[in-house]
Amino acid sequence: MNLFAQTPISGELEMPRMRASTSLCTPSVVRGTHTFKIVGYNLQRGIGVGRYLSSTPFNISGYFWRIEYYPDGEMEMKHGDYASISLDFASTNSEVRASFEVRLVDQAKKLAPLVVLSQNMPIVFRTHPPTYVGKDFLQPWAYLQDDSLVIECDITVVEESKVAVTATSFKIQVPPSDLSNNLGELLKAGEETDVMFEVRGEIFHAHKIVLAMRSPVFKADLFGRKGDRTRRIMNIKDIQPPIFRALLHFIYTDSLPSMGHLDGDDGEEMVKHLIMAADRYAMARMKVICESILCKNLNVQNVTTILALANEHHCNHLKNACLEFITSPDRIHDVVASEGYAQLKRSRPAIIVDIFERATKSCKI
Repeated sequence: MNLFAQTPISGELEMPRMRASTSLCTPSVVRGTHTFKIVGYNLQRGIGVGRYLSSTPFNISGYFWRIEYYPDGEMEMKHGDYASISLDFASTNSEVRASFEVRLVDQAKKLAPLVVLSQNMPIVFRTHPPTYVGKDFLQPWAYLQDDSLVIECDITVVEESKVAVTATSFKIQVPPSDLSNNLGELLKAGEETDVMFEVRGEIFHAHKIVLAMRSPVFKADLFGRKGDRTRRIMNIKDIQPPIFRALLHFIYTDSLPSMGHLDGDDGEEMVKHLIMAADRYAMARMKVICESILCKNLNVQNVTTILALANEHHCNHLKNACLEFITSPDRIHDVVASEGYAQLKRSRPAIIVDIFERATKSCKI
């Protein structure tokens, strides 16, 4: 019996129960990005006013677009040195609403992207009559690098709106997991450690069970048939202390330590040694993270040494990225002329065969 329920007084009407509901109408959108790179920009200039360079047609939500770039401008300009750009709707017998942004990207990442053509509110693109969007702008000299220009185009296609009934719900914000932070603090504090590593005169304390859980190599060394379960000191001779410290940090936190204090070549060398350590201790995720870092910083000077490293330590993702970089038509001549390539040819001729095979496939494509 509910002691707080009230019995309606005779003669009074009982208030009807109300049920509230809500509905939500949301547009269904599909977003996509296409990157168009123009190599040999100054060689392309002079093709004539009104003539353009076209990207390949790219598909977003089943509709096709092309970027058309006019190095000498779409129309004759009386004053100034102008280029032009337009976004062409390339689908046949179609109509769709979409918004877009076309921007120039600084490959050196020193300048902010320059938006040269945009439409925030969706407009109708149709085949007949064709929809035209274009704009003139001053020649983008500041955005050229190695005589190439990179253009990015974002398109948001608006499809049919969807209506759904939404029910009232309550949400409790669940805090993110702090397990990695706790393990990191455990390593930092050195509490209850049961093994020590001497690395070139520097001592590191750790927990056997954590090491065994994360690395099959440590598990075999500490608990395997050849391991000594009572062993408390291990000597590591072929790893530098900073590398071993970073390895322990990753084992406990599943993340690499900050390397913001390292510049350029120092940071690159650090990551190379971390790949070696990850390969030695079978830390697959750590190795892939390091591969990703090196992959983003490939250049003509370092690509051959990184390729040799990737080949030696079974970094397939990184090796493929290096081969792709080297065999690119706009880079292969510079790489082959480099001292690093000459050293690679002398020390690892088998890799040169891989390069030629990749280059041959690229030519066939």
